[in-house]
Amino acid sequence: MMNEQKGIGHALTPAEVLGLVPQQHPFRFIDEITELSADSIEGRYTFRMDESFYAGHFPGMPLTPGVILLETMAQTGVVALGIYLKALEVGPVELPFWRSIFTDAEVEFVGGVLPGEKVICRGEKIFWRRNKLRSKVEMTKADGSMVASCTLSGLGIRIG
Repeated sequence: MMNEQKGIGHALTPAEVLGLVPQQHPFRFIDEITELSADSIEGRYTFRMDESFYAGHFPGMPLTPGVILLETMAQTGVVALGIYLKALEVGPVELPFWRSIFTDAEVEFVGGVLPGEKVICRGEKIFWRRNKLRSKVEMTKADGSMVASCTLSGLGIRIG
């Protein structure tokens, strides 16, 4: 993880990036970031049996909602990777004034995720320019079976 910019930027560790993800429990769907570079990211999350959305989706036969799976992929492939890329540009002093917002997605679901299952999200940067990040993200279960793939985008905005 070399600093790919000259001067200002700073390459963050996976733990530092995870600490800067603004979504928090119960709405953060990244337990750990296992790989991180300017081109790619890998994050993991285990859907706990007591997640609040299982009570109504679906009673007696819970299944993780697709919108939550998409959020999981966005948090890894846009928010966390975007934090890393922005840190390379602006450095640690300026970074707290930036947030990544989700802008669009094209997603295909091919499997479901049950309570207690672990998912792995692998994101690959398609482009990063003018504070916009587009990534290709695939979600698999820990056993390697495919859950979903998507292309999604986010925009870095200055909040202060």
